[in-house]
Amino acid sequence: MNKKIQTISLNRKARFNYEISDTYEAGIVLTGQEIKAIRKGQVSLAESFVRPENGELWLYNTHIANYQSGANTNFGEPLDPTRKRKLLLHKQDILKLKSKVMEKGLTIMALKIYIKGHIAKAEIGLAKGKKNYDKRRTIMERDLKRETRNWEKRKK
Repeated sequence: MNKKIQTISLNRKARFNYEISDTYEAGIVLTGQEIKAIRKGQVSLAESFVRPENGELWLYNTHIANYQSGANTNFGEPLDPTRKRKLLLHKQDILKLKSKVMEKGLTIMALKIYIKGHIAKAEIGLAKGKKNYDKRRTIMERDLKRETRNWEKRKK
C-alpha cells in the first residue's frame, strides 16, 4: 500500500558535516498543536540530534514553532518549541543504535521530518563526523556535477 510522503524539513548540514551510514524511520510523539505546526512547515532541524536514554530514543533541539491558531499552552503551561521529543522505534533497532553509539563513537542525527499518510515521521541516521579534507572533496564533487550539468545544457 503506497502512502503519500510529503517532506516537511531537511537537515542539509547533516549530510555535509557527517557521513551517514544507516538510516531509520521513526515515529515522533507530538502534541496536537505540534502536528498542526509541522503540517504548516514550521519546523527546523538545524541543531537536531538524537540521544538514547533508558532504552528509548529522544530527539533534541528540533524547533517546532507554536501553532498560531491554537492555544500556546499544554494544560496551563507554555510549550517549549525545542523540548525533547520521544522517538518510536522497534526495541531491537534502539538497542542496535545504542550499542553502535557507545562502542564506535558515532552519533545519531535527525535527517528529515516528513508526513507519511497522516503520521509525522523522522528519518534518523547513524553519523560519523567528516574531516575538513572530506568536506572539501564533497564541495569539489558538487561543483564538478554542477559544471557538468550546465555544460550538457549548453550543448543541447
